[in-house]
Formats: sequence, C-alpha cells, structure tokens
Amino acid sequence: MCVTLAPNHRTPRPGPRPREPAIARQPHAANPPIDAHEPWMRGLHADTGYLMYRLGLRSGQLFNTFLQESGLRLRHYALLRFLATSDGALQRELSTRLGYDPSAIVGLVDDLEKLGFAERRPSPDDRRSRIVVLTADGRGFLRDTDEAGLRVTNELLAPLDATERETLHTLLQRVAEDGLT
Repeated sequence: MCVTLAPNHRTPRPGPRPREPAIARQPHAANPPIDAHEPWMRGLHADTGYLMYRLGLRSGQLFNTFLQESGLRLRHYALLRFLATSDGALQRELSTRLGYDPSAIVGLVDDLEKLGFAERRPSPDDRRSRIVVLTADGRGFLRDTDEAGLRVTNELLAPLDATERETLHTLLQRVAEDGLT
C-alpha cells in the first residue's frame, strides 16, 4: 500500500532540543563549595528540636507497643491520664490541654467509651454540654498499667542516672507548660 501526501502537507519539524539541567549550565564560580560551618549545615544530632522529635517518636513507639494488647494507643493513654487528674472535662478542654485536634478527641472518647474506660455525662454547668469522666474500669486500667508504663520510661531513659532524669523531667515540664499558656 502506498500513501501519498497532499501537496500542502508539511513534514513535522523536530521538537525542541532537550535542555541541559540548569545546574550543569551554571559556571563553576556560581556553585561555591558548601561551608560546613553554616548554621544550616550542622548535623541532625546537633539539632535539639530534631532530637526531641526523635525522642518523642521512640517514646510513642515504646508506649504503643506496650499498649498494643489492650487495643489502645498512646493518645488514649494520655487522655485517660488527664481524666485521672480531674473530675471530668469538656471535649474542647481535652483538645486544648492535650494538644489534639478536636475531631481526634471525639474518636478517642468514643473508643474509651466502648471499652468502658470513660463516659460522657451531662455537664453540671450547662445541660447542653457533656463532660468526659474516667470510669472505675478506666481507673483500674491505669492502675494495672502503671508498672508497665514505668518500665517503658525506664527503658527510654536508661542512659541517664536519677539526677539527670529529674533534671530532664523538670526542663521538659517547663518547656511543655510554657507551650500551654
């Protein structure tokens, strides 16, 4: 089969030539060597914020592993611990105090209610609002997990002696409380 082209048909021109990457085109003088003394070049382990982040991840992993059998996670545990220090709290107060998104609090409280560890009750100050309170089963769960929680903390802080642990706790408390105001 032979195909003939119409007289006004033009052969396509080749497309634009691929460009060199911008880095390759720049003269060498525009790429000075990286100065290892620049503040942004310090190592991750010299960055306190990064170390705190890593410590938080490790702590969360250890606590979540410890809580795995119960079906709870660290966020549930933190909420239970907070409720153990109060006569109950509005969900928005839990959100503010724990630093969790309000929609996350709803799910966490739902989970704890299903397990019988917390319940929503009418607020004595406002019948339209509900407060979340720790139940007897929730208190029992916290009592039963105290020792395991201490083991997790001890594993996490094993490299520190008692005085260093106390100092770390005091400093972290000061930083955390400053963030709540």
